[in-house]
Amino acid sequence: MTVSQVEALFGVSAMTARRDLHELERRGLAHRTHGGAVLPTAAAHEDSFDRRVKTAATAKELLAAAAIGLLKPHETIFLDSSTTSYFVARRLIAVGLAATVLTNSLPIMTLLAREAGPNVDLIGVGGTLRALTQSFVGADATRTVNEYYADRLFLSIKGLVGGDTLTDADSLEADVKRTMIAHARDAVLLIDGSKLEARGLIAIAPLSQIAFALATGITPEQAELLERGGTSLRVIHAAEDDLTAPRG
Repeated sequence: MTVSQVEALFGVSAMTARRDLHELERRGLAHRTHGGAVLPTAAAHEDSFDRRVKTAATAKELLAAAAIGLLKPHETIFLDSSTTSYFVARRLIAVGLAATVLTNSLPIMTLLAREAGPNVDLIGVGGTLRALTQSFVGADATRTVNEYYADRLFLSIKGLVGGDTLTDADSLEADVKRTMIAHARDAVLLIDGSKLEARGLIAIAPLSQIAFALATGITPEQAELLERGGTSLRVIHAAEDDLTAPRG
């Protein structure tokens, strides 16, 4: 639907039409295009940050605790724009670990700037702001990431396709994640079982480029699928709040 069609159908101004389409995108109900908006396809559907941050919170807390357990003081880390990485940032603040954080996530930037204190050096990755995900993307974002190297990257995904391909719902988000993977010594994937049942529209990278996959809520069959993809898997059980011995 175009902006002009919204104007005609509802008798509103172009400014109101654009604002309402922007709000539909923020809620994950539409994707903005030049001059209008389209419905998201099943493969490309993407919920808003505000909606996703409230989903599977217990699993994300477990993954965040496991992620922070991998870090040593004063490491440099990339955090992608996922809500799981937002939980990692919260855990980083809670334990008071010293680190340098680079992120394209506006909520993570805001959280760390407000609450982290002097232990955390924050480098914001700027670019074009996606209202839906509250993340900075585009050429400026990837250019900034290309200027840095990190000890670790923590990222999540829309889904895993074929057991060996990381995917995202948006091509610009995928570009940033792909660049972060290339510039991190160790890329660490944080997922729960739902990610193995979903798929994104855009390929990010092969699973073999991931040093560790930290997973919770997965079946033995799903664990075998991840291991066959070429990464080292560590499974976190809800009762433990810790890592099991590495598999593979």
